[in-house]
Amino acid sequence: MGILAAFMVPHPPIIVPEVGKGEEKKIADTVRAYQEVGKRIGELEPETIVMISPHQVMYADYFHISPGEGASGDMGRFHAGNVKFRVKYDVQFVEKLCRLADINRLSAGTLGEREKALDHGTMVPLYFVDRYAGEYRLVRIGLSGLSFGKHYGLGQCIRKAAETLGRRTVVIGSGDLSHRLKEDGPYGYRAEGPAYDKRVMEVMGHAAFDGLFGFSGEFCEKAGECGHRSFLILAGALDGTEVKTEALSYEGPFGVGYGICSYLPIGENPQRNFLERYGEEERRRTAAQREMEDAYVRLARRTIEEYVRNGRIAEIPKGLPEEMYRTQAGVFVSIKEDGRLRGCIGTIRAVRASVAEEIVENAVSACSRDPRFSPVGEDELEHLSISVDVLGDMETIVSMAQLDVKRYGVVVTKGSKRGLLLPNLEGVDTVEEQVAIAKEKAGIGAGEEAGMERFEVVRHY
Repeated sequence: MGILAAFMVPHPPIIVPEVGKGEEKKIADTVRAYQEVGKRIGELEPETIVMISPHQVMYADYFHISPGEGASGDMGRFHAGNVKFRVKYDVQFVEKLCRLADINRLSAGTLGEREKALDHGTMVPLYFVDRYAGEYRLVRIGLSGLSFGKHYGLGQCIRKAAETLGRRTVVIGSGDLSHRLKEDGPYGYRAEGPAYDKRVMEVMGHAAFDGLFGFSGEFCEKAGECGHRSFLILAGALDGTEVKTEALSYEGPFGVGYGICSYLPIGENPQRNFLERYGEEERRRTAAQREMEDAYVRLARRTIEEYVRNGRIAEIPKGLPEEMYRTQAGVFVSIKEDGRLRGCIGTIRAVRASVAEEIVENAVSACSRDPRFSPVGEDELEHLSISVDVLGDMETIVSMAQLDVKRYGVVVTKGSKRGLLLPNLEGVDTVEEQVAIAKEKAGIGAGEEAGMERFEVVRHY
């Protein structure tokens, strides 16, 4: 036994009649498709259901897997407290999954539970499952801020755990699509919203899971998606497997996209090793990128690799351009993985004797001391994109009209609070967004007055 089937489903609370009170009729296709999912799961008689939920406990650098014997929850938050759920967890499956994640150098486990009660990303699918399924045990998994590849890799561990234990297992990837489909929707409209839904339904509707890696972090953020990483874990659970795929429904009448797809394994297919193929493509891309890197980025990369592999800070090499030895300036080193920020540390003004020294110090900090991320691991080095920004002089300004989001970075200051945002960042399209993000980084309220400075940079790739 092993993976019997997998299902991509949304989790709108309004689909539960006690919550929707008739509004669920506006997503009748989604209701019918969900009922079909429930029936299919019931017919499969799974022993274990693996539920992947974006609303489970989430950490930036760790996959949380619910611990203990079981949990309960209700829809009281949605004014339907009489709709209750109680599940038993598959403790043995959880233990096996945690061991496999550790073997595969994935940061995952049962520590750090902040909320034991079931979340609505779990309960909405169970509302339909429990109408048809018999007794089963649940494995409940949250997402993380780790790379797309690591989410897919956790799915591979789920498959291995199911096969090793001989469990009749169903995987459910719970997640809405874009939340930005309509101006009158809960999060407004952005063009990336419907574009994301169309694209992801094409990928998931044909089980072309390699396409999931091609969505940039900035695009996903602008689209306001919810379930992309749930779908990556689901895809990983079907790695190397030929599947019969059905796109059962898609709707978005409330400004949020709801898609349902079904996947039935029908045999092995070694050609569907999407993570391995993606890794090969990334290695080729990185190798080509390295050939194009200038001396500033080569120094940052060399520093990062030396520190991650050996714990040593690289010495300043000979043969750099002369200005790197004699110029002083603030420097930011930015690291990305899978198009998503992996670390960024810098200095607003020079604190060392040369730009070269500034790069070395900030490259070490970016890969190991950025409080938003865990330290970069050796297995990530070949996937990293690196840029180095050398900052120009600061110039005090009195109005946002003096800013240009493409040309100038901004520093906002209020008392001891200070926040900086670099110019020409993907996903930051307006001065208003630029200043708002800088204020948020500084801990300055959106409506608070703050002093502003602008600066130009020379960006090295």
